[in-house]
Amino acid sequence: MSVSGVAVSREEPSGRRRDVLRVLKAGPGPMSIAAIAKVLEVHPNTVRFHLNALSDDGQVELIEPDRRRPGRPPLMFRATPQMDRSGPRNFQVLAEILVMSLAGNRNVRGKAQSAGRAWGRELRTSPAQGKKAGAKKSIDHLVGVLDDLGFAPERRESGGEQQIGLRHCPFLELAEVRAKVVCPIHLGLMQGVLENQQVTVDRLDAFVEPDLCVAHLTLQSSDTAII
Repeated sequence: MSVSGVAVSREEPSGRRRDVLRVLKAGPGPMSIAAIAKVLEVHPNTVRFHLNALSDDGQVELIEPDRRRPGRPPLMFRATPQMDRSGPRNFQVLAEILVMSLAGNRNVRGKAQSAGRAWGRELRTSPAQGKKAGAKKSIDHLVGVLDDLGFAPERRESGGEQQIGLRHCPFLELAEVRAKVVCPIHLGLMQGVLENQQVTVDRLDAFVEPDLCVAHLTLQSSDTAII
């Protein structure tokens, strides 16, 4: 996978559905089902089916009909006026830009770690919301956060020291070329999540094995028995 890989936020309308959306965007104004079907030379039921899907996806909206005219007015639709949300996303490039901007600082590790710590604070939810929790709960919470972020964490112990092994890096391509920035961000992230708790993350050893990074924890109390 390229460092500049492209991610797509959601599935792009395909085939006939894309044609329906294209006709609505090209039209001079709201269009009826019959008018769209005439342009595409398909049955109105086909258009109705795809309009329902596009409407559910927020890409098409129903216009209030003009009831001043006699008879039952037809349903009128238009493309939702917005940027195209079905197009590709390239968050990888944004990540590269931000990492390169951090890499230009004199104190690269310190700036990166500080950025990660700020991010970690934003991820603090119960039990870590400013009140001290037990060491076990704090570590369990950190493991849960790391799992949600895709780090594939695992609890470890070595020589009486509590550790968290990370079996997957969700920023692997960047970490391989910008470890001095990405790895301190990860360390700061964990420190931010555990800020003001009875457990701290002292250091992060990156790639101690090809598929393993290790975070080293220090307990601030005699809470080791419950871990």
